[in-house]
Amino acid sequence: MTPRLSVLDLSPIAEGSVAAQSFKNTLALAQHAERWGYHRYWLAEHHGMPGIASAATSILIGHVAAGTSSIRVGAGGIMLPNHSPLVIAEQFGTLESLFPKRIDLGVGRAPGSDQVTARALRRNLDSDADAFPQDVVELLDYFATDSRRAVKAVPGSGLHVPVWILGSSLFGAQLAAALGLPFAFASHFAPAYMMQAIEIYRDTFRPSQYLDKPYLMLGFNVFAADTEQEAVFLASSMQQAFINLRSGNPGQLPPPVFDLWNQLGGAERAILNQVLSCSAIGNGEKVLAEIQAFIAKTGADELMVTSQIFDQQARLRSYEITANVYRAALHA
Repeated sequence: MTPRLSVLDLSPIAEGSVAAQSFKNTLALAQHAERWGYHRYWLAEHHGMPGIASAATSILIGHVAAGTSSIRVGAGGIMLPNHSPLVIAEQFGTLESLFPKRIDLGVGRAPGSDQVTARALRRNLDSDADAFPQDVVELLDYFATDSRRAVKAVPGSGLHVPVWILGSSLFGAQLAAALGLPFAFASHFAPAYMMQAIEIYRDTFRPSQYLDKPYLMLGFNVFAADTEQEAVFLASSMQQAFINLRSGNPGQLPPPVFDLWNQLGGAERAILNQVLSCSAIGNGEKVLAEIQAFIAKTGADELMVTSQIFDQQARLRSYEITANVYRAALHA
């Protein structure tokens, strides 16, 4: 099967903008992505981040699903330690009831925030990331037709919402393999363990009622433009944002700057070389070559493309170029 292309959106808040505009931009991108042939559109849960508007992830998923008609819409992902599995089952059971056969639920064990924010999210401090495997099994049970739970998820029970395991380490790969679930690895910002995680997932995968063979999705950054120079310029917004985040100063997505690389010190360049190694920056021809090389290296079944670009029209253009060159290559 030819690997699919999908979209990961954090609903970025550009410098000088507000969340309301980010939500308009997100819906517009989803509608364009549907027309351009992207397979699914995922939104990620983050909290307390000035540059990310997708905190109330399930609400935003409903907004996107209501404004589109065929593209799959889901969470990439819900950070399960922040929530009761029953509440998530009810939320995604509601979404599945409203938009049948279009909803995905990716779950991860990170808080999606700093520790202070993580504490503020919870009504008590008993939540434990180490209980993540048990929480996933509980969540799967709520969606089952013959749930063994004393409490039923209504809506949710019997709806079999597809559950994915998300990860940026080896733990997620091991859990996805053990439970026989599809696996999405966050290679777009944490590529260090990517190849090892892929190997573990494929080598230890156990077929299940959910999946008969491994299914691997990988995150991949794309900054595509009509010229190489413009693409490098557009990528500088996300590069600045990563440096700010790693320096403990997260903020709104900054505007792009020319010649950023030559303004950075050695430590900052090292950060970018590491965290953004799974990226394509350039015109359509270069982006296609980088995507094809990445697929050849990893054997991914699907790429989750993210383009954190300051200007909305440039962001749309990046996704359009990527879809066009990939589709043309398939039919060549």
